[in-house]
Amino acid sequence: MLGLLGRTTRRGFGALAAAAVVAGTMGVGAARAEDTIKVGILHSLSGTMAISETTLKDVMLMLIEEQNKKGGLLGKKLEAVVVDPASNWPLFAEKARELITKDKVAAVFGCWTSVSRKSVLPVFKELNNILFYPVQYEGEESERNVFYTGAAPNQQAIPAVDYLANEEKVERWVLAGTDYVYPRTTNKILEAYLKSRGVKAEDIMINYTPFGHSDWQTIVSDIKKFGSAGKKTAVVSTINGDANVPFYKELANQGIKATDIPVVAFSVGEEELAGIDTKPLLGHLAAWNYFMSIDTPENKAFIDKWHAFTKNPKRVTNDPMEAHYIGFNMWVKAVEKAGTTDPDKVIATLPGIQQANLTGGVSQMLPNHHITKPVFIGEIKDNGQFDVVWKTKDLIPGEAWSKYLEGSKNLVADWVKYNCGNYDTTTNKCLGAAAK
Repeated sequence: MLGLLGRTTRRGFGALAAAAVVAGTMGVGAARAEDTIKVGILHSLSGTMAISETTLKDVMLMLIEEQNKKGGLLGKKLEAVVVDPASNWPLFAEKARELITKDKVAAVFGCWTSVSRKSVLPVFKELNNILFYPVQYEGEESERNVFYTGAAPNQQAIPAVDYLANEEKVERWVLAGTDYVYPRTTNKILEAYLKSRGVKAEDIMINYTPFGHSDWQTIVSDIKKFGSAGKKTAVVSTINGDANVPFYKELANQGIKATDIPVVAFSVGEEELAGIDTKPLLGHLAAWNYFMSIDTPENKAFIDKWHAFTKNPKRVTNDPMEAHYIGFNMWVKAVEKAGTTDPDKVIATLPGIQQANLTGGVSQMLPNHHITKPVFIGEIKDNGQFDVVWKTKDLIPGEAWSKYLEGSKNLVADWVKYNCGNYDTTTNKCLGAAAK
């Protein structure tokens, strides 16, 4: 999965990235290995993903510092080991191997894009370590060595469609995405789901564009024409990278307002909106499991700590940061319960572990290595924040396999009951940890 702005796929600020590299060396080699428990941080500090992943590196350093102030873990201080996979997908695998074999980390928190996650999966399986992955993704996966704290499609994409259909009375659907695995798989699920709701094929328009796409005039014109058939129309956007900026601008240029054809995005958050002109985006929507604007004591305390740690009151918080907050605290609780950082024992202990989230609920790690999460629909404001216009009543359990896809609907992931990531309920057989 990817975010909104970049030089090719994200917006980037060289000075920030360079500073992040310096900051990322904090604590590395500061103590002897036997005196500390090492925690790997595998986020890009350079390249196209640096602006997004640097923030996640920073929040991990804050969480580790906080835990050390509480006395550490199992009587030892935690030590952050920060590496830079540099937005280079094969390099993610190399750096993961280095963290596990050379630095002897107890667990790793990292990755952003699905291709970076897919790159490291064989390493964590071979070397039997633990990865906490904090970003929403396309699902269709459950690995024994991975804990998915971002949203599965049923925790973001499906509820967003339900909101548009039930609250906005949308009848025609534009599924617009960037041409890579996350949008294509998500839209495959959404197309099947819409048809299961009785939506006809002629009321679904699907479009893919390459990263960095800038000429939206023809496509937006097609969307406008598609939306002029007398039925309420909406765009469900998995558009990623800096292509979003000209996309929203072209919507405004052609006079398409959020009240006419609303766009609900899955990759537009506070970090992406910071520092850009939000006028073309006003009134459009985003679906997340966390917004910085949500008013709870837990969120306020988290934001205050973040501003104090970064020494910058303008730094925003976002959904993947909360996912790391939840995942890190779950790992700490599992290690304390197991009495060891041994990966096998921690993996076995994590299902059932609960952690208060920042929006007022309590998330739980499930046997499929996904967590329970609330879902919020937010309307973009001119200050780059969101007004929550809808939320789920309860926390939604993350589903590894989509019930709307023919090859997945009979699969379940359950590492407690079946010790399997894709158990076929029709044949009562495990297909292997990663069938797809």
